[in-house]
Amino acid sequence: MAVHRFPSEQWTRAYKDALNDNPYYAKAGKDWTHGAVAMVIKADPSIGVERDMAMLLDVHQGVCRSTSYLDAGTAREQAAFVIEAGYDRWKEVIEGRLDTTKAMMTGRLKLTKGRLPTMLRYVNSSKQLVKSAGRVQTEFPR
Repeated sequence: MAVHRFPSEQWTRAYKDALNDNPYYAKAGKDWTHGAVAMVIKADPSIGVERDMAMLLDVHQGVCRSTSYLDAGTAREQAAFVIEAGYDRWKEVIEGRLDTTKAMMTGRLKLTKGRLPTMLRYVNSSKQLVKSAGRVQTEFPR
Protein backbone atom coordinates (compact mmCIF):
# COMPACT_ATOMS: atom_id res chain seq x y z
CA MET A 1 0.00 0.00 0.00
CA ALA A 2 1.39 3.41 -0.99
CA VAL A 3 2.16 6.07 1.56
CA HIS A 4 0.76 9.53 0.84
CA ARG A 5 2.02 12.85 2.15
CA PHE A 6 -0.59 14.93 3.98
CA PRO A 7 -1.83 17.30 2.74
CA SER A 8 -1.68 16.61 -1.00
CA GLU A 9 -3.75 15.72 -4.05
CA GLN A 10 -2.54 12.11 -3.76
CA TRP A 11 -3.64 11.89 -0.12
CA THR A 12 -7.02 13.36 -1.02
CA ARG A 13 -7.55 10.77 -3.80
CA ALA A 14 -6.56 7.95 -1.44
CA TYR A 15 -9.03 9.33 1.10
CA LYS A 16 -11.83 9.14 -1.48
CA ASP A 17 -10.97 5.47 -2.08
CA ALA A 18 -10.91 4.78 1.68
CA LEU A 19 -14.32 6.41 2.09
CA ASN A 20 -15.85 4.42 -0.74
CA ASP A 21 -14.32 1.19 0.60
CA ASN A 22 -15.91 1.76 4.03
CA PRO A 23 -19.34 0.05 4.22
CA TYR A 24 -20.02 1.74 7.57
CA TYR A 25 -19.61 5.16 5.95
CA ALA A 26 -21.98 4.13 3.14
CA LYS A 27 -24.61 3.28 5.74
CA ALA A 28 -24.01 6.25 8.07
CA GLY A 29 -23.92 8.77 5.23
CA LYS A 30 -26.79 7.38 3.15
CA ASP A 31 -29.09 10.28 4.07
CA TRP A 32 -26.52 13.04 3.45
CA THR A 33 -27.83 15.24 0.62
CA HIS A 34 -26.56 18.55 1.96
CA GLY A 35 -23.68 19.17 -0.45
CA ALA A 36 -19.93 19.06 -0.60
CA VAL A 37 -17.70 19.45 2.44
CA ALA A 38 -14.40 21.35 2.40
CA MET A 39 -11.70 20.67 4.95
CA VAL A 40 -9.42 23.70 4.96
CA ILE A 41 -5.80 23.40 6.07
CA LYS A 42 -4.51 26.80 7.14
CA ALA A 43 -1.26 28.04 5.59
CA ASP A 44 1.85 26.61 7.23
CA PRO A 45 5.09 27.30 5.32
CA SER A 46 7.03 24.96 7.64
CA ILE A 47 5.31 22.00 5.94
CA GLY A 48 5.21 23.50 2.44
CA VAL A 49 1.65 24.83 2.58
CA GLU A 50 2.20 28.43 1.50
CA ARG A 51 -1.48 29.44 1.44
CA ASP A 52 -4.73 28.04 2.82
CA MET A 53 -5.56 24.84 0.95
CA ALA A 54 -8.57 22.53 1.09
CA MET A 55 -9.74 19.01 0.46
CA LEU A 56 -13.11 19.28 -1.22
CA LEU A 57 -15.25 16.16 -0.80
CA ASP A 58 -18.30 15.74 -3.00
CA VAL A 59 -20.18 13.40 -0.66
CA HIS A 60 -23.74 12.34 -1.37
CA GLN A 61 -25.84 9.54 0.10
CA GLY A 62 -22.92 7.59 1.52
CA VAL A 63 -20.68 7.88 -1.54
CA CYS A 64 -17.74 10.18 -2.16
CA ARG A 65 -18.30 11.05 -5.80
CA SER A 66 -15.13 13.10 -6.21
CA THR A 67 -12.38 14.88 -4.33
CA SER A 68 -10.11 17.82 -5.09
CA TYR A 69 -7.13 19.36 -3.36
CA LEU A 70 -7.33 23.04 -4.21
CA ASP A 71 -7.02 26.62 -3.09
CA ALA A 72 -9.18 27.21 -0.03
CA GLY A 73 -10.94 30.22 -1.55
CA THR A 74 -12.28 28.13 -4.41
CA ALA A 75 -13.29 25.34 -2.03
CA ARG A 76 -15.11 27.80 0.23
CA GLU A 77 -17.16 28.96 -2.76
CA GLN A 78 -18.01 25.44 -3.96
CA ALA A 79 -18.72 23.70 -0.64
CA ALA A 80 -21.94 23.77 1.34
CA PHE A 81 -19.97 23.08 4.54
CA VAL A 82 -16.48 24.34 5.37
CA ILE A 83 -14.41 23.16 8.34
CA GLU A 84 -11.13 24.97 9.00
CA ALA A 85 -8.12 24.18 11.15
CA GLY A 86 -4.36 24.22 11.19
CA TYR A 87 -2.20 21.32 10.07
CA ASP A 88 -1.54 20.01 13.60
CA ARG A 89 -5.27 19.86 14.36
CA TRP A 90 -5.99 17.91 11.14
CA LYS A 91 -3.14 15.56 12.01
CA GLU A 92 -4.85 14.88 15.35
CA VAL A 93 -8.10 14.12 13.51
CA ILE A 94 -6.48 11.71 11.04
CA GLU A 95 -4.64 9.91 13.82
CA GLY A 96 -7.95 9.48 15.69
CA ARG A 97 -6.86 11.61 18.65
CA LEU A 98 -9.50 14.32 18.18
CA ASP A 99 -13.26 13.82 18.02
CA THR A 100 -14.50 16.08 15.23
CA THR A 101 -17.92 16.74 16.73
CA LYS A 102 -16.49 17.81 20.09
CA ALA A 103 -13.81 19.80 18.31
CA MET A 104 -16.42 21.75 16.32
CA MET A 105 -18.44 22.37 19.48
CA THR A 106 -15.37 23.76 21.28
CA GLY A 107 -13.89 25.69 18.34
CA ARG A 108 -10.83 23.49 17.87
CA LEU A 109 -12.23 22.86 14.38
CA LYS A 110 -14.10 25.86 13.00
CA LEU A 111 -17.26 25.39 10.98
CA THR A 112 -17.12 28.55 8.87
CA LYS A 113 -19.87 27.67 6.41
CA GLY A 114 -22.94 25.50 6.90
CA ARG A 115 -25.13 24.83 9.90
CA LEU A 116 -23.80 23.03 12.97
CA PRO A 117 -27.19 21.42 13.76
CA THR A 118 -27.10 19.73 10.35
CA MET A 119 -23.60 18.41 11.03
CA LEU A 120 -24.67 17.15 14.46
CA ARG A 121 -27.39 15.00 12.89
CA TYR A 122 -24.62 13.08 11.11
CA VAL A 123 -22.30 12.26 14.01
CA ASN A 124 -21.93 8.61 12.92
CA SER A 125 -21.13 9.69 9.39
CA SER A 126 -18.46 12.08 10.73
CA LYS A 127 -16.94 9.27 12.78
CA GLN A 128 -16.73 7.09 9.69
CA LEU A 129 -15.13 9.94 7.74
CA VAL A 130 -12.41 10.04 10.41
CA LYS A 131 -12.01 6.25 10.50
CA SER A 132 -11.62 6.26 6.73
CA ALA A 133 -8.94 8.97 6.96
CA GLY A 134 -7.09 6.79 9.45
CA ARG A 135 -6.98 3.98 6.87
CA VAL A 136 -4.95 6.09 4.44
CA GLN A 137 -1.25 5.32 4.79
CA THR A 138 -0.07 8.81 5.70
CA GLU A 139 3.29 10.55 5.87
CA PHE A 140 3.17 13.69 7.99
CA PRO A 141 5.89 16.29 7.29
CA ARG A 142 6.49 16.78 10.99
